[in-house]
Amino acid sequence: MLTSPGNDPAKPRLTILCLASYFKGLDFIGECRRQGCRVLLLTSHSLRDEEWPRESIDQFFYMPDVDKKWKIEDVMLGVSYMARSENIDRIVPLDDFDVETAAMLREHLRVPGMGDSTARYFRDKLAMRTKARDEGLAVPEFIHVLNYGRLRDFMNRVPPPWVLKPRSLAGSMGIKKIASAEELWAALELLGDQQSYYLLEQYVPGDIYHVDTIVYERELLFAIASRYGRPPMEVSHEGDIFTTRTLPRGSAEERPLLALNEKVLQAFGLVRGVSHSEFIAGRDGKLYFLETSARVGGAHIADLVEAATGINLWAEWAKIEIAGGKAPYQPPVARNDSAGLLISLARQEQPDTSGYNDPEIVWRLNDKKHHAGLIVKSSDPGRVQELISNYAQRFRQDFFASEPPRDKPNN
Repeated sequence: MLTSPGNDPAKPRLTILCLASYFKGLDFIGECRRQGCRVLLLTSHSLRDEEWPRESIDQFFYMPDVDKKWKIEDVMLGVSYMARSENIDRIVPLDDFDVETAAMLREHLRVPGMGDSTARYFRDKLAMRTKARDEGLAVPEFIHVLNYGRLRDFMNRVPPPWVLKPRSLAGSMGIKKIASAEELWAALELLGDQQSYYLLEQYVPGDIYHVDTIVYERELLFAIASRYGRPPMEVSHEGDIFTTRTLPRGSAEERPLLALNEKVLQAFGLVRGVSHSEFIAGRDGKLYFLETSARVGGAHIADLVEAATGINLWAEWAKIEIAGGKAPYQPPVARNDSAGLLISLARQEQPDTSGYNDPEIVWRLNDKKHHAGLIVKSSDPGRVQELISNYAQRFRQDFFASEPPRDKPNN
């Protein structure tokens, strides 16, 4: 439960500045308004005509953007100017690309919340791997793309394939699988002066999992583990249907994931908020940390979690930000259903999923052109697995299309 300062007439209304370089976080914004807060939205000029919940937003501010990137100097100056007339109480990044910007703004304006140093553990893939290794957690072998002598030593010691990863892009964006030293040197030549913004990592084959978490005052209050059908990197690079499904609660598959996730978040210092973390169960029997984030998971994973548990991660994150460590907070009691999600790029501009009519379907992706998606829910995990497997085969025939993987955000 939450006692909101926004609903207390004896206290001034909180003003929350939301940063959104992508169109998302609508439930977060709506919950802030329901809790009685003023909401300011800083977003891109290219997103000004999106269907934002305008009834819940007190004021819009727009930034020029190139490839979804803002000039940090412009953001600093703009928000500082905004603060001349606005008492900004919270700064919240609604997308992974906004985490570092929000942290720098908090430091600059002295607004409570995660600062620069901690934010790097949740955004910079090199920083998070180094921190995890220093804390004794299993991670794939990795090296910063910086010193060529050390790179050669790494390649002599760690057999290919390797994975070349940008340190700060989201998801599978910009990631390349590298089969040989010759292929790596060619890739680095193309990167030019940008090489130091990358790391090289051992490719560990295995099943990929994600754990989605709510944390308040360093205590993990809610966590749910799920398993991807195919690794997201393979889906992105080779073309396939994206699927994930929740694991049965209390199962032998779930327990070590939740335990490792708790170690990661405690080691990285997440005080309050939500997190999406990923892990690999390697063929060698080890469970490896892959990466984490201080945000709601993308690709409609929040809708998957809500279908299985009844908990809306966006809304709970809003309540946590408002409480700010000053008021008590507890998430709702979670349901114990199982759920599965599948999403496909579609040949059709408006794919018709009406032929999929099993009663377990609780959500359809209807508002994104050239995409088809469904979520199913059941008290029986086996039924969820059966439906997701069957639907993935049907999606390949009915809708599936592919496109080259992105190396940078879309305009």
